[in-house]
Amino acid sequence: MRLRISILLLFITCRTLAQNQPMVYEDKTYLPEIKTVQFYNTKKEGSFPLIPLNSGEQVMLSFDDLSGQSKILNYTLEHCDAQWNSSRLSPIEYLQGFTEDRLMEYRYSAGTRQKYIHYELTLPNQNLSPRLAGNYLLKVYQNGDQSKPVLTRRLYVVGSKVSITAQMVPSGNVSQRATNQKINFSLEYAGLNVQNPYTDIRTLIMQNARPETGIWNTRPANIRSTQLIYNDILTNDFPGRNEFRHFDTRSLKLNSERIGHIYRDTANTVILLPDPKRDQPDYVFQYDNDGKFFIINQDGRDGRTDGDYAHMYFTLLANKTAFDGSAYIVGQFNNYRLDEQSKLKYDGSLMRFYTDLYLKQGVYDYGYVWVDAKTKTPDDTVLEGNHFETENDYQILVYFRAPGARWEELVGYRVLNTAR
Repeated sequence: MRLRISILLLFITCRTLAQNQPMVYEDKTYLPEIKTVQFYNTKKEGSFPLIPLNSGEQVMLSFDDLSGQSKILNYTLEHCDAQWNSSRLSPIEYLQGFTEDRLMEYRYSAGTRQKYIHYELTLPNQNLSPRLAGNYLLKVYQNGDQSKPVLTRRLYVVGSKVSITAQMVPSGNVSQRATNQKINFSLEYAGLNVQNPYTDIRTLIMQNARPETGIWNTRPANIRSTQLIYNDILTNDFPGRNEFRHFDTRSLKLNSERIGHIYRDTANTVILLPDPKRDQPDYVFQYDNDGKFFIINQDGRDGRTDGDYAHMYFTLLANKTAFDGSAYIVGQFNNYRLDEQSKLKYDGSLMRFYTDLYLKQGVYDYGYVWVDAKTKTPDDTVLEGNHFETENDYQILVYFRAPGARWEELVGYRVLNTAR
């Protein structure tokens, strides 16, 4: 009885601390009971959360609440600049319809060991839609109070006013040609009133939609009439990294690839096969989803509400110890965050790192990041390897601040795949 009371008090304490967290302008979940957050363009599940302005396209937000209690949830959008600082505009200037709305679409789970409430939201909708192009922070919060955040997600609304041409070329650094992927690109901005292309336009390139990989381009190497050319030999040179690892729990009735054992009792437990270190000199092709995850339940009809949760046990054979540094597991499923939830523990008797994550049924990509004890610098090539042959998506986003404007617009977008 005392143990149950202690667990309840611990949960309440964690929840209170989460509610007291300040809202930040990044992808983040603030409550421990909120799981499996997905945010993508409805044309393709798992896609980059970007829509053209006034195009009729929509993004879908979905998540589960494992507390089992329905909440009064509200949401709104806030316009931001290219570096995700508030534009400090009035909501009336950048929103059409209401300035906030209530999240009304939810369903209860059915036939699962873990009970939850599944929420969904599509944007733009008849009650709330963006008026301007640019970066938007989607905020979901409780009881109409933004000081009680539930989650935040970054939304990109593009007003296509520039054309982008891009290609991958060998690294300008000969010593890195076996590992790196260099991106050269050019912009045609004839449709914009640009007074100074060195200050009015800036461009961000991300690898696999990971903000921590982003490289800013503020000065083109060359200007030809209304064309900006970014091909400096030292810029936009990315580590190719490696294909993501993956596991498949679409069914909890049989062992698929990478699954060692499945135990089904009062809760589901899945033991994955040990993950070896992959810092080998030779590239080995492996199909992946560029870090994404997809919710699928082959044992049911609709994975959104009949997909179950399972304790997933990961083991990493890193040939390192806790004295050397720390290992973290990352993917789109946890927004590539390096925190206590993604940090692996170390078992000195077995000389391996391990962790337990509570995840919904589906197909997941993941990888490991190493943080050296001396440098404190995160590096995902130490444990995973680094190869120029790796298949990656690069998102190119072009931002423009018109002369005298109080906000920054997203005026161009292009995705470049290294295999196509």
